[in-house]
Amino acid sequence: MSLLAFALPALPPGIVSFLPFLLIIVVFYFLLIRPNQNKQKQWQEMLNNLKPGDKVTTTGGIRGTILALREDVIQLRLPPDNIKVEILKSAIASVTTPEEGK
Repeated sequence: MSLLAFALPALPPGIVSFLPFLLIIVVFYFLLIRPNQNKQKQWQEMLNNLKPGDKVTTTGGIRGTILALREDVIQLRLPPDNIKVEILKSAIASVTTPEEGK
């Protein structure tokens, strides 16, 4: 007999055969789904904390300084010619302004 049968003698054999599948689902949750949810939450928090003067990098690799914020649009100033561009807030990949106090 297998070790699993000795460890779980009270469970019916049908449930024991589904335990590996349940274990796989739990492992996928903790290794794939949960970290992605945490990353999405941090990214949304970063977008909510944007303010004029922050230096940002877009998903397309454009770097600029925030001039104005609206609900879903950001106006950036791009160096060296100070070109003004409007982009969607969701296109911001990261804030490159060093935080004070760190």
